[in-house]
Amino acid sequence: MLLEIKEVCVHYGKVEALKGISLSIAGASTITIIGANGAGKTTTLRAVSGLVPLSSGEIRFQGERIDRLPPEKRVGAGIAQVPEGRRCFPELTVQENLLVGAFLRSDKAGVMRDLEQVFSRFPRLKERRNQMAKTLSGGEQQMLAIGRALMSGPQLLLLDEPSMGLSPVMVQKIARILLDIQRQGIPVVLVEQNAELALRLADRAYVLETGSVVLEGAAHELHENDHVRRAYLGG
Repeated sequence: MLLEIKEVCVHYGKVEALKGISLSIAGASTITIIGANGAGKTTTLRAVSGLVPLSSGEIRFQGERIDRLPPEKRVGAGIAQVPEGRRCFPELTVQENLLVGAFLRSDKAGVMRDLEQVFSRFPRLKERRNQMAKTLSGGEQQMLAIGRALMSGPQLLLLDEPSMGLSPVMVQKIARILLDIQRQGIPVVLVEQNAELALRLADRAYVLETGSVVLEGAAHELHENDHVRRAYLGG
C-alpha cells in the first residue's frame, strides 16, 4: 500500500474536523475525496502533508509511519501537494517558481531535464518562463502550481481543488493534464468540489461528510449511487 490513513482525527481547537477517517491508495492509481465545503477534504490533505497535527491515528507512506515527520521531510519522501488557490510566488518568474519545487533535489541534471518536461507538458509556461507569476491568468497559475509540484519528483501527488475558479474550457484542459499525469504513473489524491469531474478522473472515491467517511468504493460505482447523485451531482 502506498498511502494508508488509519483512524485519523484532527482538531482545530475544540472543533473536530476529522473524526477517525481511514483511506488508502495503492499503486499508480487515483483516488478522489468529495464532499461539501467544511467536510474535511482539505484537512485530510493537510494532515498527509504535515500542515496540521493529528489528534490521534496514524499515516503511513510506503509502509513507513510519517505522521511525526515535519512537512519538508514528507516532501523529501516523495509527497507533493498542489494547494487550494494555487499559491504561486507572485514576485518570482515562472521558471523560478518551478525551480522552487525542486529545492530539495541535488541532481541538477535531473532537475533541468524535468524542467524541460514541464515546459513540454505546459507550452504556455514555456512561453512565459521569464514573466512574474502574478501576471499569469488563473488557469496558467494552476498549471504553474502543478508543474512546481512535479518538479519535486513526486511519488504521490496531492491536488486540492484544481478546477476552482476556472472557466469550463480551462477545467477541461486541467482534466487532460491530470489524465496525462495518470498515464505517467504518478499516483494522485484528488480533492475536488466538481464531483462529476472527480469521479470521471478517479479509480476509487471516498465521500466525506462532517469529518467522516460515509461512502467509499469504485469511482464509477459511486457515480451511480443515489445519495451521491442527489447530494453532489445535481440529481
